[in-house]
Amino acid sequence: MKETNDAVGASTPRIDAVGKLLGKTSFPADLSRPHMLYGKVLRSIHGHARIKDMHVREAEEMPGVRSVVTAKDVPGENSQGVLYTDMHVLADKEVRSVNDALAVVVADTEEIASKASKLIKVDYEVLPAVFDPETAMQEDAPHVHPELKTNVLYHLPIRRGNVEEGFEKSQVIIEDTYRTQMVDHAFLQPEAALAYQDQRGHLVINVATQYVHWDRVEIARVLGWTENRVQVVCTAVGGAFGGREDMSLQPLVALAALKTGRPVKMILNRKESFAAHSKRHPMVMSYKTGVDNKGQLIAVKAKIIGDTGAYASWAPNILRKAAIHAVGPYKCPNVEIDSYAVYTNNPFAGAMRGFGAAQPPVAMESQMDRMAEKLAMHPLTIRWRNALEEGDTTATGQFLGSSVGLKETMLQAARAAGWTIDDQTGEVNSYG
Repeated sequence: MKETNDAVGASTPRIDAVGKLLGKTSFPADLSRPHMLYGKVLRSIHGHARIKDMHVREAEEMPGVRSVVTAKDVPGENSQGVLYTDMHVLADKEVRSVNDALAVVVADTEEIASKASKLIKVDYEVLPAVFDPETAMQEDAPHVHPELKTNVLYHLPIRRGNVEEGFEKSQVIIEDTYRTQMVDHAFLQPEAALAYQDQRGHLVINVATQYVHWDRVEIARVLGWTENRVQVVCTAVGGAFGGREDMSLQPLVALAALKTGRPVKMILNRKESFAAHSKRHPMVMSYKTGVDNKGQLIAVKAKIIGDTGAYASWAPNILRKAAIHAVGPYKCPNVEIDSYAVYTNNPFAGAMRGFGAAQPPVAMESQMDRMAEKLAMHPLTIRWRNALEEGDTTATGQFLGSSVGLKETMLQAARAAGWTIDDQTGEVNSYG
């Protein structure tokens, strides 16, 4: 039988399009259960502080309030995290960031829960904090996690050849530092979740998530339950881009449902969403690059510092990717890369599209442009002469045996721009 693939080159209808177009698709915020209650989170107002006391009675006594959930209501482990369980579900002794959750007010309506949460009084002892990752790496910096005795969570060195010899042979050397900012995913649907116990006494959580199986593991650990008693149901997601890989409302709504014995729904507004989930890692990238008089890369030296905020999330994986992609899609015989993930008291950073590969091009491509300018060379030409091809080996030792289409892509882009390019030298001869 002849194999066909009718999807290639065709416009294939999305199976979820009609429901979304007609507004019939159910997101977590659309769901409800009989006798459902609503929860609102109280979060820290300080980047680093000791919790001396928390006064919840006034909130508990407000008409319509059914319960206030705090750290003492966590029956299992009061911790969560995709790689390291370094984030409290509900802080009890210390807060390390302004996104730390302190309590959940559960009430008959969302409005009552929101008003009651403002009645909770927290006595803080403000502690020294660090908000700059370079400062956080210094020996005398306050430790975000004192038990670690350092704020450096992860370090990956990459070495190839001898960069100092490479710079001695270079005709043009460019050295500078580049910074990228924290970025929020800003998905269309802010976080929402609904939790309830079924007829077996098992807990069901309806939530938009990218990590159903791991959410289940973490929720069970927080509750002190076996995993078979927890069911996580992923609804329509409404955007994610990495921001739903870490848990946000899942353990909180689970605790609230168990404590009250009733279904509980939690919905975050946009401001609350900004506080609750991870961000793209801000990075400080110090680069030194050298080329010969033909624009051929000879040496690349880079120090990349990623600010992971108060909690690790995916930081080691992301800063590893940053190091691997630090030289860009270019060949270079002498490479020295040091990539660091560093704790600060900033909101925590985690997965976001590109996963660490989006930030280094800001630095490396800026370096390429500036070296081309020094050599009076077209920006495409310097890239063409350094582009990886089939048969090359990357700075990490990866042999590229197939599927290396960079030069072909550049050629097609040049033609689309109306340029004439010499495919041997990379010289751009005319402009359309």
